[in-house]
Amino acid sequence: MTIEEAFQKFKSRLELTDGEQKDASKRQKRVREVMSENFHVEDDFLAGSYARHTKTKPLKDVDIFLALGSKERHRLDEPAKDLLEAVRVALVPEYGEDKVSIGRRCVQVRFGGDEDDDKVMSIDVVPAFTEGDNYKIADPQSEKDWAVTNPKTHAAKATACNKDFDLKWKPVVKMAKKWNEHKGKPIKPSFLIEVMAIELLKGPFSGGYPYELKALFAALEARISEIWNDPAGLGPPVSDRMDAAACQNARKVLAETGQSVDRAIYLAKTGNVGGALRIWRDEVFGSRFSIS
Repeated sequence: MTIEEAFQKFKSRLELTDGEQKDASKRQKRVREVMSENFHVEDDFLAGSYARHTKTKPLKDVDIFLALGSKERHRLDEPAKDLLEAVRVALVPEYGEDKVSIGRRCVQVRFGGDEDDDKVMSIDVVPAFTEGDNYKIADPQSEKDWAVTNPKTHAAKATACNKDFDLKWKPVVKMAKKWNEHKGKPIKPSFLIEVMAIELLKGPFSGGYPYELKALFAALEARISEIWNDPAGLGPPVSDRMDAAACQNARKVLAETGQSVDRAIYLAKTGNVGGALRIWRDEVFGSRFSIS
């Protein structure tokens, strides 16, 4: 297998299968039904990296955004955590106490299963209220208790970047996210990689996947300590979880990755394609990167 063939296969292995899409559709539909039975829901739609087509496999944290209607707006005068708790309580009878938990801005339903069985492993339910063209969501960890966001703006920016990058932006972002997962998630949240890539990955796509990833890893290392704001210009910085210690660790992991990538590129240039492929698999991406 050539380097190019290996990356094309890796790209394909990060894409959703028909089985995953069907299972996601089925599970999302039932979650929406349960929410509609318990709340006045004005609108609902898929959000997050699943909707932006930048989600890596296995399918975890698939976001469902639910815009609550007028009968629920009284909750905006109550603590944000109360809304998340109300959503948790509504979902428990359907999925079980041990499968439903509160996250920072969502309520997560975990389905379990094997990472390779074409099943959605978890869904994040994000209750929201419309605020003009934007949405207000519960954020109990923030100073204001609520955050304003617009996932539709995020999706539009990702689509524009992908077009500018010859339709390779989303595949490169997914590869970088898989690297992040393989390395124990030194960059948190993974959405931060997307946010940084909006500025760091500019078209046209010209160097091939190894060279574009080399450049991206170097840019991430150089700029991980900066404040990276919400692409929609709303809410807290996306980088607010990256304190000094986290940034230092991320720079270390990124520097090590850069050295691995340089070695892989050198081996490929000198004819040792097998050695290069093993570095990409073992030191950069993990088992989803196939070498045969």
